[in-house]
Amino acid sequence: MLLSPSQVEQFLREQVAPYANVMDHDAIALKTAFQELGQHSWLGLRLPRIWQGAEVSEPEYRQFQELVARYSGALAFLQVQHQSAGAFLLRSENESLKQTYLPQMATGQIGVGVGFSHLRRTGKPLLQAFPVADGYQLQGTVPWITGFGIFQAVIVAAVLPDDRAVYGLIPFTPTEQAQGGCLRFSDPMPLAAMTSTQTVQAEFQNWWLATDQVVLIQPAQAIHTSDMANVLQHSFFALGCARAGLDVMAEELQRRSQDTILEDSLPMPEQVYQALKQEWQECRSAIYAADLQSFQERLNLRGWAIELAGRCAHAAVTVSAGAANSLHHPAQRIYREALVFTIAGQTSAVMQATLSRFIARQRQN
Repeated sequence: MLLSPSQVEQFLREQVAPYANVMDHDAIALKTAFQELGQHSWLGLRLPRIWQGAEVSEPEYRQFQELVARYSGALAFLQVQHQSAGAFLLRSENESLKQTYLPQMATGQIGVGVGFSHLRRTGKPLLQAFPVADGYQLQGTVPWITGFGIFQAVIVAAVLPDDRAVYGLIPFTPTEQAQGGCLRFSDPMPLAAMTSTQTVQAEFQNWWLATDQVVLIQPAQAIHTSDMANVLQHSFFALGCARAGLDVMAEELQRRSQDTILEDSLPMPEQVYQALKQEWQECRSAIYAADLQSFQERLNLRGWAIELAGRCAHAAVTVSAGAANSLHHPAQRIYREALVFTIAGQTSAVMQATLSRFIARQRQN
């Protein structure tokens, strides 16, 4: 078996955790860690073995995502873009693309990102596709693509005149086509968190997407159907982030226990730590057992995980005191990671579920 949780955790503790703060803002360090995941064959976890994948079960895949998020939010966010691209390509009927990309994706020799979250937006499509001879002409923008300078290609989605979406593979580098098409990318965005993931905006001007670069065509509203089916998907990042906050608290409590001057201040931090740890265990158990529950019940669990990650991160900042205001302190990084995992893959339903947690807590007070 290619995936051993103990081996993964040992790697993350020894090779990722000591450099997590650097990887948060250094794209080269992050790319190195990404490639090391590939050297362990951990970048094609859900791919079949015929494509050099690990073919792990869904619970194993979720545990992996949770573990990576515990030790580095940036690495977790980057690698899941690539793993999602692999899963998408696996569903394609384009055997040539699969043979070219999938085996090399599993080992990280080729990195592939995704750019289709804009399909969740209402109104005029940001990226449109018009059928032309031997393909489609793309016009518009993709506002968010992660991995510039790290990945070599991207799967983007454009809306067709009949509201279906065509997904195609494009190079992740500025390109001008002989046919007159042009593909440009912005500078990496100065985001509040995970700047090392190199998120950019893409601009398409009369870009020709050849038929042999088409991954698949999805029905209108398919992304919304997928969001409902996979509503718990991002919960595992929130669980990992919450555990990271608890880790910082535990380390700070250990340090304080050895400081006789601070000894009298230990009861409250310890009490909060134990209460949050217990809640984290309950939330985690409920999420891992939720596959057969209704959409609303799973949605509520995701809201719980998001809100809990925020509280654990805030608690880590609190017990770390003034040191947490340093850009290089783990609590500061985890606090910002909680922000990202709050809005990653967010739909209006997820927003409502998250906000409802705040109202429920207000009523309790």
